[in-house]
Amino acid sequence: MLAFTFPGQGSQRPGMGAAWVGHPSWELVEHASEVTDRDVAELLLRADAETLAKTDNAQLATYVSSLVVLDAVERMGLEPTACAGHSLGEYTALTAAGALGFEDGLRLVSERGAAMRDAADHQPGTMVVLLGISDDDAEAACLRAEGDVWVANYNAPGQVVLAGSEDAIADAATVARSMGAKKVVSIPVGGAFHTPFMAPARDRLRKALKHTRFHDPEPVVFANVDARPHAAGGDWAGLLSAQLCNPVRWRQTIAALLEAGARDIAELGPGGVLTGLTRRCTDPHQVNAVSVATPDDLDKLAEAVTGPAPFEAFAAVHAGERFSMTERIVVSPGSGIFQPAEEMMSLTPAMRREQNEPLTIDVGALIGHVGTTEVRSSFRGKLEGVLVFAGERVVSGQPVAWVRPPASDRV
Repeated sequence: MLAFTFPGQGSQRPGMGAAWVGHPSWELVEHASEVTDRDVAELLLRADAETLAKTDNAQLATYVSSLVVLDAVERMGLEPTACAGHSLGEYTALTAAGALGFEDGLRLVSERGAAMRDAADHQPGTMVVLLGISDDDAEAACLRAEGDVWVANYNAPGQVVLAGSEDAIADAATVARSMGAKKVVSIPVGGAFHTPFMAPARDRLRKALKHTRFHDPEPVVFANVDARPHAAGGDWAGLLSAQLCNPVRWRQTIAALLEAGARDIAELGPGGVLTGLTRRCTDPHQVNAVSVATPDDLDKLAEAVTGPAPFEAFAAVHAGERFSMTERIVVSPGSGIFQPAEEMMSLTPAMRREQNEPLTIDVGALIGHVGTTEVRSSFRGKLEGVLVFAGERVVSGQPVAWVRPPASDRV
């Protein structure tokens, strides 16, 4: 089972989009700029650390950056069986699972970031990481501080984030040290996120959520507030609203993914913070955690999921097709420029977001050409999509399309 996870605010960094300029997936940045009427490329390429630290900038930049990575991974033909995201990353996970449209996601993320920024300006707060302390002791330290301080994130065994007023945070940190906490690390933020201090932002976000249509996610998305999978689109407006003022249960979410069968957990987006947390939560001999932040990481992901030389290995299985439980991946028979067949043009990445109706094909259906070499399907079924652009250069064994065969044909 392959699970995708998506990072939240704090993972952003200056120049995080530079490696993706010129990649086909970079087109999402241009689209995001049009929808939000903001220069998203500026945020991803030239904004300094101080600019990116602002809540509204950090959330928009991280959301778009993560979706650029997701788009590139989808072009490889990899699909998850579950998704989850940390705080802001939950919006990315919902977009990845089809529960939230890209444009709706951009509008919600923009409104959420602005609302949280304004709430923090109205009620300043801060956050710290406690290391080497149990969840119960962290909660007890908050109670003993007798102030406005709460657990904001259950990140990993021995790692808990507190949020609240500066004075109450200082008192809770003192108590936590007396209870055995090994280290207290300040987080450079201006707000106490995932606490009652965000109540004004929650009221504002609710209004935006009322005007947003959520579809049933496929695959399921595990929620921050209860660490449970939710397959009904109707659940998510309430879950996202609750998330704003309640702790992120990330340690519990990773445990739930493991219980559901996840053995490869890929973090898609800048930073790699969640990959480190996953490794703290799991046995490295049982779970493979990998971070994908740049184009160079794509091969690392493919190898992690399929083993060395994945494309060549799959090509040897059956006439250039990749087997899985529910799909067949058509791979390129050689290297060169790919040109889809005319009837396949509507299923190329440039059109996929607007038109995603699968096309029924038979064995031998022409998918396109690589140079002068025909690319044909060895299976019948629903052609779900073409993974590369017309005119894009591909290499031998690279996935170019995927077919979902009838249930009777699946292995």
